[in-house]
Amino acid sequence: MTMFCHQCQETAMNKGCSKKQGICGKTAEVANLQDLFIWTLKGISFFAVRAQKYGWYDEKTAFFVDKGLFQTITNADFNRQDFIDEIFAAMKLRERVKTFLDGKEVLSNIPECATWTPRNKQDILEKAATGAGGWMEIENEDVRSLKALAQYGLKGISAYLEHGYQIRKQGKEIFEYLMYGLDQIVRDDISIDELVALCMKTGEYGVKVMAYLDEANAHYGDTEISEVNLGVGNNPGILISGHDFVDLEELLEQTKGSGVDVYTHSEMLPAHYRPRLKKYSHLVGNYGSSWWLQKEEIKKFNGPVLFTTNCLVPPDLDYKDRIFATGAVGFEGIKYIPDRPEGGHKDFSEIIAMAKTCKPPIELENGKIIGGFGHKQVLALADKIIDAVKQGAIKRFVVMAGCDGRHKTRSYFTEVAEKLPKNTIILTAGCAKYRYNKLPLGDINGIPRVLDAGQCNDSYSLAVIALELQKAFGLDDVNKLPLSLDIAWYEQKAVLVLLALLYLGFKNIRLGPTLPGFLSPGIASVLVEKFGIKGITTADEDVAAMMTGK
Repeated sequence: MTMFCHQCQETAMNKGCSKKQGICGKTAEVANLQDLFIWTLKGISFFAVRAQKYGWYDEKTAFFVDKGLFQTITNADFNRQDFIDEIFAAMKLRERVKTFLDGKEVLSNIPECATWTPRNKQDILEKAATGAGGWMEIENEDVRSLKALAQYGLKGISAYLEHGYQIRKQGKEIFEYLMYGLDQIVRDDISIDELVALCMKTGEYGVKVMAYLDEANAHYGDTEISEVNLGVGNNPGILISGHDFVDLEELLEQTKGSGVDVYTHSEMLPAHYRPRLKKYSHLVGNYGSSWWLQKEEIKKFNGPVLFTTNCLVPPDLDYKDRIFATGAVGFEGIKYIPDRPEGGHKDFSEIIAMAKTCKPPIELENGKIIGGFGHKQVLALADKIIDAVKQGAIKRFVVMAGCDGRHKTRSYFTEVAEKLPKNTIILTAGCAKYRYNKLPLGDINGIPRVLDAGQCNDSYSLAVIALELQKAFGLDDVNKLPLSLDIAWYEQKAVLVLLALLYLGFKNIRLGPTLPGFLSPGIASVLVEKFGIKGITTADEDVAAMMTGK
């Protein structure tokens, strides 16, 4: 069995993983089951969009579609059985929506994804093996490219919506758009212009879902400037990775007084910026760096590790028994913590019991790093920042947000940070910051030169900061700010952030280390011509260009 997947930046040859295993580690069988599962979600969405005209809305079905898309994001769920089970569950929900429509509307042009019904597991495996729902079924490369751009943007929406929904529920408008977008991608008669409009609409909902999550995360207090410990204590510990603050808070509550410390990893670092979370004295610090280094770091941590969302790297056998997954994460042979019962909490007692039997973590580094520069915190410093710009102390802002990854070419982002003049400020969010957030870059009039807003979804904060500075300087176009965007991308949430920035009117964005492999030459040229998107070159060339506003 072979596969075809081109959804992440590391896709083979920047064209697509097409053999027995993807670069991320998922097998061809799992990749094809994921394609088939998304195909069934499109079948649900086909009926759901039409049922909405008659007042139908079912939150359970909407969340199933949302979480299902999230499970297929890069480095989330690698477990074949999960997708087999979910496909059967999707059939039941699809038929429930279809039953609601019976007698209300005579449907035409019903796609196969809305009619196919497996009788057993073998039917699912055989259908997956045919590549059903895969990209190579679409012959026109520009249509395929735009449908991929829209679908990967929808995956980004699904991730942020799932995070926010765990905290504040609601989200009906965004759930309905998610199903609308999937329904539109199914259409064989959709035009290039309609697909371009769909991508831009997905960017608009990208802004909405990031604002939704920003408001939800305020439950933990607005981000505040915070120093984060990089060392370790003497107690055994639990390492928590991913993005889910609800899981983290429940783990902190359940470990209070247990003698077990909790450490954040990768994208969980910004938990230390939130007052409601950092009040726990046994939230000791951040351990390690970016997601792709986890194999080395987990071996040295000694204790159990909880993955709440992506990014999981297939674990080695010598520590696999210490890995726990929850939410949208899965991998064959690791322990899974079930979802919380309605009104209740997840049960982390097994993780805590294991931690008590483990040695304390081995120290990787020491010292502190500073972060917590969300939009409210930065705008509180607006007068100081504006004065520094007017006085020439700050010459330029460079947004270096997004994702980190394994490619050696990503050293480019470290070089850019090092080579930017000392009168520049770097605005960052996401795990891309691990390329430079520990460098001794200093400050400008007391303002750190690296302002970390938080997780990848907090790229919204960076857009808000830019738009508010535009108003403060009295400019009629955000692109007239002394601002450059040099974005690192890896997976589908970064695709959504890009679409959101384009919707908000940002232009001349540098994107690296490569342009997405799913962009056809024709669509790539449109993005270059219309929005000024460009690939990176060298650190020296790009720094020189950015400092002249290019």
